[in-house]
Amino acid sequence: MIRTAKRPDSKSNWKVYITTCSYSNIQLSLFLTMETVLIMDKVTVRVMSHSCKMAELTEEGISLVEDINKRRQPLPNLDAVYYIQPTKENIAMLLADMAGKSPLYKDAYIFFSSSVSKELIADIKKEPSIKPRLRAMKEMNLEYFAIDSQCFITDHGKALEELYGDEEICRNVDECLTAMANRIATVFASMLEFPFVRYRAAKSLDPTTMTTLCDLIPTKLAAGVWNSLMKYKTLPNFPQIETCDLLILDRSIDQIAPIIHEWTYDAMCRDLLEMDGNKYVHEVPSKTGGFEKKEVLLEEHDPVWLELRHSHIADASERLHDKMTNFVSKNKAAQMHQGSRDGGQITTREMQKMVQALPQYNEQMDRLSLHVAIAGKINNIIRETGLKDLGQLEQDLVFGDAGTKDVINLLKEQTVRKRFERACVSVCICV
Repeated sequence: MIRTAKRPDSKSNWKVYITTCSYSNIQLSLFLTMETVLIMDKVTVRVMSHSCKMAELTEEGISLVEDINKRRQPLPNLDAVYYIQPTKENIAMLLADMAGKSPLYKDAYIFFSSSVSKELIADIKKEPSIKPRLRAMKEMNLEYFAIDSQCFITDHGKALEELYGDEEICRNVDECLTAMANRIATVFASMLEFPFVRYRAAKSLDPTTMTTLCDLIPTKLAAGVWNSLMKYKTLPNFPQIETCDLLILDRSIDQIAPIIHEWTYDAMCRDLLEMDGNKYVHEVPSKTGGFEKKEVLLEEHDPVWLELRHSHIADASERLHDKMTNFVSKNKAAQMHQGSRDGGQITTREMQKMVQALPQYNEQMDRLSLHVAIAGKINNIIRETGLKDLGQLEQDLVFGDAGTKDVINLLKEQTVRKRFERACVSVCICV
C-alpha cells in the first residue's frame, strides 16, 4: 500500500492504494477533492491500460492523462501524479516540468514503476526549487503487463529474435534481459513474495563443446531477477526468507508446443477470427431491420468468456447450447418472447412479468447470443477448411503415428493449403 497524507496548505486530499496480487485485484484508487493530471511514459501507459480503463481513472478524479515525452500545456493550478520508469530521460523531463520559477503544475507526486537508483535520486536532490513542490516520491513496483487474472507478460515481443538471433541482432541481449528481470522482479515486489529462483543450467554436450550465449540465457535472466529482488528486501513487510518458487526455462524444454495448435475456445478465436487484441467486431440486427457492426471485448468482465475460454471448442460449443436452452427455459421474458413468436396470446400479467425481466433478459441474451454466434462461426470455418484433418495430423506426428507421406497428402488438399498455408509449413518443419 502506498499512501500520502494531506499537507497543511493543500486543497487536495488523496491517497493511492495499489494491490497487485492478480489482474482482478489490481486497483488504483485516487480519492481526490480536485482535478489531477496523470503523467506517464510509453511503458507505464501500457501497464495502466492493461490494469484499468480510462473511465475508471476519470471516476477517481483524473481529469487529464498526459505523455511525459510530449510538449504539454502549463496547468499551474493542478497537481500532477507522475507514474514513470526510473530512467535518466524521465527524470530530466520531470525536472524540466517542475523546476525553475514557472513549473507546469502546482505540486508533484512521483511514483516509479520499479526500483530507482541512488544516482537518479541524487539528480533530483540537486535541483533546490523542486523540493517544496515534491509531495511524494515512492517506488510503486508495477512494471509488468497483466493480460488476465493468471498471466502476465514483460512485453518483449522480439525477445526470441534479440536473445537467439544472429550476432548483430544479439547486441542488445544484456539490455533485454535486464528489462525482463526488472519487470519480473516487480511482480514479486508487488505481491510481497520472495521466491527461490530456479533455472535450467547450461550443460556442455561434451568437453570439446563450447557453451554459447544462447545456452546461458536462463542463467543470466535468473541472476538478473535475483539481483533485482535484493533491492526489495528493505521494503516494509517484504519477506526476508524465500516464500515461493520461480522456475525459469527456455523454449528448448518443450519444442513441440509452438508447432501444435491449441483447440481451446480462446485459441480458436484468436487464430480463426479477425480480432484486434481482445476486440472482436460482429454484426447484430439493427433497429431499421438490417445489420450493423458492433465491437465487443472478450475479457474477464464477461462471465461466459471467463468460464469457457480454456475449454476445447467442441466442449465450449456444447456448453453454450446447454446454457442457451437452460436460459430460455427459466427466464420469463424469454418464454414470453418465444410465445409471442409462436402466435400465442400474452396476458397483461404475463406482459408485466416480461417487462420486469427484460433488462436482465437483454443483457444475458446478448452475451449468450454473441458466444453462440462466435462458436458457430468457428465451427463453420473448421468444417469448410478441413482444419480437423490438420489438427489430427499434428497429433499423429507428435506421437509418431504419421510421417512425411501423410504431410504430402495433406498439402495436396487445396482447401486446407489455401487458408492455412503457414500451419502446413509448420507441420513440415515438425517432420
